[in-house]
Amino acid sequence: MEKFYITTAIAYTSRIPHIGNVYEAILTDAIARFKRAEGYDVYFLTGTDEHGQKIQDQAIADGISPQAHVDHIASEIRKIWDEMNVSYDQFIRTTDEEHKEVVKKIFKKLYDQGDIYKGAYEGAYCKPCESFWTETQLKDGKCPDCGGEVEQAKEEAYFLKLSKYADRLVEHYDTHPEFISPESRKKEMINNFIKPGLQDLCVSRTSFDWGIPVEFDPGHVTYVWIDALSNYISAIGFDIDGNHSEKFNKYWPADVHVIGKDIVRFHTIYWPIILMALDVELPKKVLGHPWLLTGTDKMSKSKGNVVYAHDLVEYFGLDAVRYYVLREMPYAQDGSFTYELMISRINTDLANVLGNLVNRTVAMVQKYFDGDIQKPGVVLSDEDKKLDQELITLASETVKIVSDKMKEYKISDALEALWTLLRRSNKYIDETFPWVLAKDEDKKERLGTVLYNLLESIRISSVLLESFIPDTAKKIQEQINAVNVSFESIASFEGTVVESKVGVGEPLFARIDEAKKIAEIDADLENKYPKVEEEVIEETPIKEEITFDDFSKIDFRVAEIISVEKHKKADRLLVLQLKVGNDTRQVVSGIAENYNTEELIGEKVILVANLKPVKLRGEKSEGMILAATSGKDLKLVTVDMPSGSIVS
Repeated sequence: MEKFYITTAIAYTSRIPHIGNVYEAILTDAIARFKRAEGYDVYFLTGTDEHGQKIQDQAIADGISPQAHVDHIASEIRKIWDEMNVSYDQFIRTTDEEHKEVVKKIFKKLYDQGDIYKGAYEGAYCKPCESFWTETQLKDGKCPDCGGEVEQAKEEAYFLKLSKYADRLVEHYDTHPEFISPESRKKEMINNFIKPGLQDLCVSRTSFDWGIPVEFDPGHVTYVWIDALSNYISAIGFDIDGNHSEKFNKYWPADVHVIGKDIVRFHTIYWPIILMALDVELPKKVLGHPWLLTGTDKMSKSKGNVVYAHDLVEYFGLDAVRYYVLREMPYAQDGSFTYELMISRINTDLANVLGNLVNRTVAMVQKYFDGDIQKPGVVLSDEDKKLDQELITLASETVKIVSDKMKEYKISDALEALWTLLRRSNKYIDETFPWVLAKDEDKKERLGTVLYNLLESIRISSVLLESFIPDTAKKIQEQINAVNVSFESIASFEGTVVESKVGVGEPLFARIDEAKKIAEIDADLENKYPKVEEEVIEETPIKEEITFDDFSKIDFRVAEIISVEKHKKADRLLVLQLKVGNDTRQVVSGIAENYNTEELIGEKVILVANLKPVKLRGEKSEGMILAATSGKDLKLVTVDMPSGSIVS
């Protein structure tokens, strides 16, 4: 049996995770379940990251020990994973003694062989993110990741020589193009981090003591990167001397690390280099999934837009939540959550398409044949044959499409293919008119064939659904009395057992009254979670008046962005090449923290074309592009006009 080792990023135990964090566990679970169904020997690892200054400070503020704090949060996280029906094989904690011993030995080995050296770090430090930043990386003097306050810090530290392995890492990218997915994540790593030059990585701290000690240098604790990332090998029995456990020898290398797009750098630069230094084979793939946003914003307690998995299960049911986050999240772009969108998905996909199909089919078998499943094969016309074959062919194609999409980890696409079969099955009912066939005794055998085909389509769908909404899949199989539910059984359209009886039909999902439900949710959330006051944005006074002659001196032109690069000396700057009619201009703009390079290509912006050229950090800038700002938000002013058009 072929092995398949899959992991999530380990959840940080600073707080209870929201649905955006929990999505990763559900996504990984769906992949793991599908691989098991296909016959793989799956090992699914998840767990918690439990060290760091933030946790130590929170524990002190609460008047408890750091261990007591992480014991509580880790327990809550595991409860959430269990509540979401996540079928993990192991739940590791970085406070586990076995893990700590492995980390100590890894640190010592890397130091002994010269890959870790002692130095000092000075810079702006963000405690919530546990990250050091240079002044150029800060956004308005604050952390570019969370927007929080930073403090100047200087401390003795050990560093990992990332630069030593940079060329080898790029070579691995080139020879293993599947290593980072989606492709856009790889381009980001190369352009934003590797090309500018890898800086050696701080891997120890002295300003707090809640961490794994560096045994040969008292006062130092191992920083998050070596500690947290090593869980993927410590969990399965890695041994620094090569006397690995049977489990390690069986499952490593990991087939896929499933992580959020915000930590791709750690898993595709730091982690591979650590493994290279240890002479350990690299994982086969790192899948950097996008974020689940609330509307269009990243979930944040400070914004008051956090949504918790437990609440969603309470409002809508477990499988409805699992289905929504898996269906709504694209492969490479961020997904969106709103209560309105979720209710729409439940009503349309789960209640109307899936629930209605199962309910109608079981009810008709009960009504017309006293629950007995009839033998198929009877057709009365060429049209009958055509309709039957279309359904049978689509069912076979769906199994292949879903399997192919799951190999690519395109979960939403797999579900879309599955719902195409379910919608086609509903249409088959409308095309074959079972209620009309039932009125003619001579057409009863044809009616039996129609209902058999529907049961078989539902059976095949239910087997595929087990990876995504497992509880619902089991309920469907009970209602249609499906006996053959192995993955192998859906290779053919003949797995429903003739002359057996269907079970009792019950609604799978009830339709939801949107207005009523939203009102109930609002009332409940108001009681549970006090609202955080919105940040008051001071209105910028309007500048002093100018005359029309002053304004007429400015030449505004429509310019198309044809290429974008990161500024080599300033993280907040982008170097844009603009097409202005038949001319090409270079503009340096401070929008790197608001836009990715790829999303700007092809945008048509408004350029101040007659501004005197200047040099910004060594790069020539021939004009300025217009943008609107509100607080920390910035949006370019874009138009749908030909390049070179005059704006007046």
